[in-house]
Amino acid sequence: MTPTLIFDMDGVLVDNTPAQARAFQLLFRDLGLTTNARKLLQRLNGMPATNILKTVFQKPVPEKQLQEYSSQREFLYRTLYWSQRRAMPGLVPFLEAARAAGFAIGLGTSSPPETIAYILDHLDLRRHFDVVVGKDDVARGKPHGDTFSVVAAKLKAAPETCIVFEDAVLGEQAAYKAGMRCVAVASSLPAKAFQAPLTVINDFTELAPQRLLELLAEQPTAPKPDKQRAQRNYMQLT
Repeated sequence: MTPTLIFDMDGVLVDNTPAQARAFQLLFRDLGLTTNARKLLQRLNGMPATNILKTVFQKPVPEKQLQEYSSQREFLYRTLYWSQRRAMPGLVPFLEAARAAGFAIGLGTSSPPETIAYILDHLDLRRHFDVVVGKDDVARGKPHGDTFSVVAAKLKAAPETCIVFEDAVLGEQAAYKAGMRCVAVASSLPAKAFQAPLTVINDFTELAPQRLLELLAEQPTAPKPDKQRAQRNYMQLT
């Protein structure tokens, strides 16, 4: 069985979480909010930005307003991260080795198309992926499993053959909800933050694609999602 590899984008292909947090913090400052963006993302990273923003207001905010705030945050993020864009160490050799070994490779992210292009096309990474699925391709974003399930369906891959690469707790939960196993990328969280990954890596210099076959044998089935963990992290938002 040759595994299918599904990658999250932010915090996995690129180490951009500090810039994301800084953009949120600047937005909060403009809105007069005192929320700590870094701590917020430790809990909610992986969700669409509008869903993250819902949690920082005491009263409901119209969806149109949330979209405007999200666009403002996106502009701040792109400005901050513009000259810092670079692939995670070891990523390209890992993807090339996985392709040579016959692995199917997909991308599943909560980002919209323009944000995906901002990373994939600038860094010439799109060529490594057979399928790219973003926010606009699914009805429900992470922590629901839809993003990864859609990638698998497009690749005609059974969930039990899929390995998801995630840097966020809610992304890991989304993988388990989709019936898949997960490799955790500890770019912004410690290893102990994750539930039951196949392994935890800091970057892709620490893993060879063939090692994944051994890890799958060690964990024959996907873990059950930890409902308490997910609810604690995303405050029961849907």
